[in-house]
Amino acid sequence: MSTSSSLPTIGMLGFGNMGHPAAGHLLRAAQAAGSRFLVHARRPESVADLVDAGAEWREKPAGLAEADVLLSLLPDLPQLEALLWGEEGIVAAATTPLLLLIASTSSPDGVRDLAVRLAEASSLIRVVDCPVSGGSEGAEAASLVIMVGGDDADVAVALPVLEILGTPTHLGPLGSGEVAKACNQAIVAATVMALAEAAVLGDRAGLDIAALFRVLGGGYAGSCILETRGERIVSGEYGFAGPAKYMVKDLGFALAEASRTGSELPMVGLLRSSFESLAESGLGDQDISVTRAYVESLSSDR
Repeated sequence: MSTSSSLPTIGMLGFGNMGHPAAGHLLRAAQAAGSRFLVHARRPESVADLVDAGAEWREKPAGLAEADVLLSLLPDLPQLEALLWGEEGIVAAATTPLLLLIASTSSPDGVRDLAVRLAEASSLIRVVDCPVSGGSEGAEAASLVIMVGGDDADVAVALPVLEILGTPTHLGPLGSGEVAKACNQAIVAATVMALAEAAVLGDRAGLDIAALFRVLGGGYAGSCILETRGERIVSGEYGFAGPAKYMVKDLGFALAEASRTGSELPMVGLLRSSFESLAESGLGDQDISVTRAYVESLSSDR
């Protein structure tokens, strides 16, 4: 966690499973630095504890234009755009420079297009993309991996804020963070689907799946996904930490970037089709570990 003694005024949007613990870290860091932390949410009760602890509530999104740096951990760009534009939106209210940090898993082209439209609407607003990986566990521990794209000068402003939440790495121009996150999601999707297939195969062959996963974790099949999702796959108690249906859009972003760059991604195409089928089966609101239930549904026990 950053120990910087100077921070800009920080605003934030998006207080879900990852956003709320991240906001707690930002609030405490701002207070320690003598800075301010501004929040706006569709449901005020979702940030009541933060406001009680010292965050400044803003009734309208326009109030967040007071921030120097505004972090969005909303699910995707449509939710952000709804708060940016309009008479009560952030863009119309901006009278001083504002750096917008987009931490959602979003389309690289969508982020680039939004930055162009914001520049046309206001010379005061700049954009950095900074999607994160590490889940709610990483948000709570302030150990998120943060993939950053943007101009050098903008990233230099963003880093002291992002370092409060984990380890940011500048990967290139605007959109680079989202490309990196698309790569990340492709690997996560492949891994969690492979673990699901291994669990189903092992279980139907009579293996102790908990013991199997311990063995796999000690070899080349070991992974962060196995460490964080293995117990859920074994127990069948999947929970709702990271909805599986989000993989459909995430893998779609990877395929769109592949088309833009002339790249063939055969595995990603297969994975997206599988997650589309999973979502259509009614399992999409559960954690990605629900891939085991999906694989089990594809064939009956012998």
